[in-house]
Amino acid sequence: MRFGQAIVIASTWAMLCAAAPRPARAPAPPPARTAWIATWGTAQLPLEEKDALPAVRGDDGVTVRQTVRVSAAGKVLRVRLSNAFGDQPLDVSRARVSTAGGAARLSFAGRAATVVAAGASVYSDPVPLAVAAGGDLTITFHLPRAPVRGTGHPGARSTSTVAPGDQVEAAAPTGAIRVPRWFHIADVEVQAAPGAGTIVAIGDSITDGYGVAPDSNTRWTDVFAARLRASTALAGWGVVNAGIGGNRVTLDGAGPNLLARFDRDVIARSGAKVAIVMEGVNDLGTLTRERPATPAQHAALVRRITAGYVELAARARAHGIRIVGGTITPFVGNDYYHADASNEADRQAVNAFIRTSGTFDAVVDFDRALRDPARPDRLAAAYDSGDSLHPSAAGYAAMAAAVPLDLIARPLPAAAPPAPSLAMTFDDIPVHGDLPAGDTRAGIVRRIVAALKAGGVPAHGFLNAGVGAGEADAAAATAAWRASGLPIGNHGYRHRRLDDAGADGFRDELVRNEGAVGAGAKWFRYPYLSEGATPALRDAARGVLAQRGYRIAAVTASFADYDYNGPYARCLAKRDTDSIAALERHWLAAVRADATTQRARAHALFGREVPLVLLMHVGAFDARMMPRTIALYRDMGFRFVSLEQAQADPVYAAANDPAMPGPSPSFDRLAAEAGIAVPVPAASPSLDLRKLCS
Repeated sequence: MRFGQAIVIASTWAMLCAAAPRPARAPAPPPARTAWIATWGTAQLPLEEKDALPAVRGDDGVTVRQTVRVSAAGKVLRVRLSNAFGDQPLDVSRARVSTAGGAARLSFAGRAATVVAAGASVYSDPVPLAVAAGGDLTITFHLPRAPVRGTGHPGARSTSTVAPGDQVEAAAPTGAIRVPRWFHIADVEVQAAPGAGTIVAIGDSITDGYGVAPDSNTRWTDVFAARLRASTALAGWGVVNAGIGGNRVTLDGAGPNLLARFDRDVIARSGAKVAIVMEGVNDLGTLTRERPATPAQHAALVRRITAGYVELAARARAHGIRIVGGTITPFVGNDYYHADASNEADRQAVNAFIRTSGTFDAVVDFDRALRDPARPDRLAAAYDSGDSLHPSAAGYAAMAAAVPLDLIARPLPAAAPPAPSLAMTFDDIPVHGDLPAGDTRAGIVRRIVAALKAGGVPAHGFLNAGVGAGEADAAAATAAWRASGLPIGNHGYRHRRLDDAGADGFRDELVRNEGAVGAGAKWFRYPYLSEGATPALRDAARGVLAQRGYRIAAVTASFADYDYNGPYARCLAKRDTDSIAALERHWLAAVRADATTQRARAHALFGREVPLVLLMHVGAFDARMMPRTIALYRDMGFRFVSLEQAQADPVYAAANDPAMPGPSPSFDRLAAEAGIAVPVPAASPSLDLRKLCS
């Protein structure tokens, strides 16, 4: 056989063998994913010149050595380095970690050195080094060139050292400078125990631990982590402190604002399952630190803060993270912010939102834990560090004790979206609108009350004792409302507009009506819903109401029911059933249009459902339409609540406390001031109520 023939035969045989079927090999299983949790971490921010790496002599860069206290134990760990705010790549030539029991070199993708791109972070490779729960881990790395624009955490309350040259392996680097800051370290992670996760506490200087002794590890999060370690069920959980001193919810200051950094500092953290959010005191304080703010500015700030909370909650839940709201602690008496009654009212409004809005999966009431019971606008003396803002060591311990452990251990049911709610109120008892022939004022009130009772609807009435005095059964109408057991409030004796009565006349009308309403009635409704044409008159009236202990019944829903009673009486007199049917259709369309519009305005203003306070009257057509009106609201998904329940929402703070700056909330006015345009559905069919049956 010739050599060439042998080659052809061999090649042919190889091709046949390659084409022949072979037994299938089972694919190799994918490598098992390791579940990591952050056992330590801190919030990153751009370092100002005063906080930058200190200059050291030498041509071989710097060695940075930093110690952190971990929360959860682990046998394998990794470290995340950050260059989040750098504008140039960060070169790291080598790095090392050590504990009291051993040390190990870090590698990055198998190499001793790494480059962290500007704006990025880098994980080390996992390293088998045991770290104890509550133990200290020292991280040392060498930077051949110190960054021009550094990333780190100035409020470390932990001593780091910066030494010249490459001294990563040195037991005690020579020429070292001690600084109370962290540089370029973002997280330490360990392999998670079954079922464990990380709790991220995010906030301002109170979470960051302002005032704690250096290297003492007595922030509230440190004490809380110790509580977890003592719990059998939660001993494997990690705790990360993502506080930044001076941080605000919506505006940058010391570091990026809370909304801007939430994804990086909470959502992107390995194993994050719970976020405890306590932030807002700097937003409240800076509003008036330099100059007074108008009532509108105070109200707008509260809206911005609470809308920010709604946004954070949505982001957290989208990633399966439970979000816990921490109430804001008192700061009256602080010399930096010098809070006054308006600041305190803002704080109370924000805290009411945290406690009652349903935005958070759970609430930790830090305010209740730290406030002075005798002066709740101030920190208790034992918990005050001395500046009337930051807690003492005992205060931080009290904060840690205030966090219920079942917030983490107990599964929470899936939160249903909050249903819209509405409080019905009725003005102008005993007399409103034209009285149809053969009807009585008392009969109208009885029919309204019967419909409310049949529908299980709480309601609140408002009396003008001086109105309708000439009608024979006016007193019987008032008696009918009282007999129902429904509450009754003050509407001014003769229903005089504030501008007409003046400040003195307003007081006289209020006091005179108290004799008929009763001393226990402490809700007031302005006649004509007018709080005065001038701020001076409005403030004078609010002062009278505050002095006499009243709360103002706001109005955030009204479909102008008062326009229907006149046409109804006329059409009834003419026995014009077609016009009455048209009037009924128009009424129901107006109910739907108003409820839809006011809900949309509430969502645009506050980012959530807000209970509506509905204005109605004791008119004849109101009585006729009451059962169908109640049914329509229910069909739209509304639940009925009392006036007290509706105005417990923080949106109504200025109405609940007339000592606060006015005016009372009106979604129409607030939307107009904010430039928010909400489409208003037309009340269909079109009907000229003034001309109907005239």
